[in-house]
Amino acid sequence: MKAPQAKKIEKILEIHGDRRIDNYFWLNERENPEVIKYLEEENAYEEFMMKDTEAFQEELFEEMKARYKKDDESLPYFFNGYWYIVRYEEGKEYPIFCRKHKSLDNEEEIIADVNVLAEGETYFEVGSVAVSPNNELVSFSSDNVSRRIYTINFKNLITGEIFSDQILNTTGKAVWANDNEHVFYIRKDESLRAFQVYRHRLGTDASEDVLIFHEEDDTFDVNVFKTKSMEYIFIASSSTISDEHRFIPSDNVFAEWKIIQPRIDDLEYSVEHFEDEFYIITNAEDAINFKIVKTKINNCGMENWVDVIPHRPEVLLEGFEIFRDYLVLEEREEGLLQIMIIDEKTKESYYLPFSDPTYTAYIGINMEFDTEVLRYGYTSLTQPSSTYEYNLKDKTTQLLKQQEVLGGKFSPGNYISERIWAESRDGETRIPISLVYHKDTKKTADTPLLLYGYGSYGHTVDASFSNVRLSILDRGFIYAIAHIRGGEYLGREWYEDGKMLFKKNTFFDFIDAGKHLIKENYTSSDHMYAMGGSAGGLLVGAVVNYEPKLFNGIVAQVPFVDVVTTMLDETIPLTTGEYDEWGNPNDKEYYQYMKEYSPYDNIEAKDYPHMLITTGLHDSQVQYWEPAKWTAKLRELKTDDHLLLFKTDMSSGHGGASGRFESLKEDALEYAFLLKIDDN
Repeated sequence: MKAPQAKKIEKILEIHGDRRIDNYFWLNERENPEVIKYLEEENAYEEFMMKDTEAFQEELFEEMKARYKKDDESLPYFFNGYWYIVRYEEGKEYPIFCRKHKSLDNEEEIIADVNVLAEGETYFEVGSVAVSPNNELVSFSSDNVSRRIYTINFKNLITGEIFSDQILNTTGKAVWANDNEHVFYIRKDESLRAFQVYRHRLGTDASEDVLIFHEEDDTFDVNVFKTKSMEYIFIASSSTISDEHRFIPSDNVFAEWKIIQPRIDDLEYSVEHFEDEFYIITNAEDAINFKIVKTKINNCGMENWVDVIPHRPEVLLEGFEIFRDYLVLEEREEGLLQIMIIDEKTKESYYLPFSDPTYTAYIGINMEFDTEVLRYGYTSLTQPSSTYEYNLKDKTTQLLKQQEVLGGKFSPGNYISERIWAESRDGETRIPISLVYHKDTKKTADTPLLLYGYGSYGHTVDASFSNVRLSILDRGFIYAIAHIRGGEYLGREWYEDGKMLFKKNTFFDFIDAGKHLIKENYTSSDHMYAMGGSAGGLLVGAVVNYEPKLFNGIVAQVPFVDVVTTMLDETIPLTTGEYDEWGNPNDKEYYQYMKEYSPYDNIEAKDYPHMLITTGLHDSQVQYWEPAKWTAKLRELKTDDHLLLFKTDMSSGHGGASGRFESLKEDALEYAFLLKIDDN
């Protein structure tokens, strides 16, 4: 079967005196039948070229699925008189949200059965489920298109009645006031930016809802939330580098909204409440890795902030949890997450002990102030996700729940994890790499290795367990994560050094990590593969332009590859809010810098590695046409006969297929692709 080739229609794009010709610009016409035809042709080609792996894909899918407990349920947590549980039933794709009054021995009440709600839908996702303070009502939101645009509905939990109230075009989140009558929610604009907060009164039409706040700066978006104490409702207005919070008491929806600290460029902060004070995590006063301050509720401007946990240059402060007698910190030092306990009475402080060379630890769901018990989570590349309960007074630990890996073959002792450091090209920077492999896998030039990366938005890809990943580990692959600049693995400066006019550091770190793995004989270019999604798709897309022979193949999931054109189009979802991450190409300096690394703009007539590219037609974050255009241009210019496969999920968006197991088919396809090309 011949590979599809999209037709060329010349489009001239000109700015700053620079001319770009985009022959595949027309693929952004979502309603154009020729566009759909091209996507379907690419899907047919992918299916044809992977037909010899169909049985293997099914084997992988069933193998992955078999590791999951079919009737699994979440660890119950207690809040406001009820135990809350999310559970799955065997043979069903979607969760069931339920609760039990006071005791886990009491009868279960179903809040929302998503299997029932999803009947007849090809895609269905619940955004949030929120119970009213009096426990009698619930709001729940859903998206059946995969554009992350949610409709909010309401239900009476006593009678089971679904209210006629229906709120369209929201972020999905609803926050109840303490009067059990009003909720606050967020609407999106045409570019899908969260920009307005409304107040809705139950039993009224959404057309009567009251606009509470309109964020007019299109580089900011908004969030609404309730404090852990349930005493205050907050509106947070945030850009990449600045925050502003305003609040009212939860029991007075008509109160005047008060601002904690008006927005200032480069001032970030977030807020929690305890007794008569607000606790704030912030980068104020050059606290680049953040500190914690507190302030009285009645005088909460920045001039009144008092340090609780001062800034420490070597420690990135990522979060905290307040208890009546304890303060718990989530920190990152030398890349590794740590949980610090501070006894407020004795002022004693200490860290919980973790032993793996690379891992993830985090504060769990802790809804109560007046308790001596901390829930926290832990996972590593070899240890399944676990939730522990730590007694802050007795200093004892109890395992509450560990992810079950069924199938009878898994044992943590069969796998080895490491953390190594690669030298970067600047001779000064060391790049951390986390690895895992089966104990029987030898490190040789013939060993296949999958290198994963992201490196944007300060998002850190930590070392965590994946029972899906076992399918390639058990087949001799090494799996590695490159903790490159653009993430926050080594602190805030690690992020700052991989964004804006330093973005190329992200790509060069990944390349240097790959070269180090080859140098240390973990693998070779003939058997090394790269994978990344979204901004990680940009990463692998840029890397194959810079070093097309470093990897034998790449998997680019929903990749952000048409950087310049997208960032110049303010009508595309999320563009304006991204200027603080990538720069604004309306400024010539940023335009020229972006153009130098944008994967689509730098495709040349040369050999490229094997490539599997995936997208969703309804993707709200990276529009489907970016990978479509990238594929078409690669087909036109590349000089090799390597596989170039492009698959569009015609019914999903950025997060892929909905349902518990359906997404495993995507994993099976990706692994089958990697194993196929590694055999050739």
